[in-house]
Amino acid sequence: MLKLYTWKTPNGYKVPIMLEELALPYEVIPVNISKDQQKTPEFLAMNPNHKIPVLVDEDAEGGALTIFESGAILIYLAEKYGKYLPTDTAARSTTIEWLMFQMASVGPMFGQANHFIKYAPERIEYPTKRYSDESNRLMGVMNTRLSAVEYLAGEYSIADIATWPWIKAGISTGFIKLEEYPSVEKWYKAIGSRPATLRALENVDKAAKDGPAVCMPKFD
Repeated sequence: MLKLYTWKTPNGYKVPIMLEELALPYEVIPVNISKDQQKTPEFLAMNPNHKIPVLVDEDAEGGALTIFESGAILIYLAEKYGKYLPTDTAARSTTIEWLMFQMASVGPMFGQANHFIKYAPERIEYPTKRYSDESNRLMGVMNTRLSAVEYLAGEYSIADIATWPWIKAGISTGFIKLEEYPSVEKWYKAIGSRPATLRALENVDKAAKDGPAVCMPKFD
């Protein structure tokens, strides 16, 4: 059994989307970050950086394996199950490039924009504009890329799985106007309509409300 410690955030949705795409059974264990549950000694033993998600693979080769950082988890699952990360050197490099684009740019910039718009105790114009503008610049980069290819790395991959929840967050908070980026909009709607994406969001949101839950595989 795979145990996923997560919450209903952009980073928290990535791994369940991957698990649903792979049609694997897994247990969702909610970690309520609004109540600082990610800072408990038990959680810190799994991730010293006290961030979700964390994946525990009890059937890993050599014994149970604990992995933190969403990008690292996606690479681990892709390599273990042989999907959504090509083995061809050039295609693999392209996929990793776009995964790192999300990890190094989209996530941090969208996250800061989201924070200053939704959670800052007072509206501060400079950081709000800075991070919103940079987020929209990144959307432009994606729009150019997706005007040439169907998915970020060409084929559907962990790069798309990692990026989609952050675009969802930007739209929800309001600093991203999806209609301004038609190629991203087409990509976003395509991934958002995938059964695995819909199940993953539902599973995490339900676990956040009702507590831990085992999610059994479904084959589309």
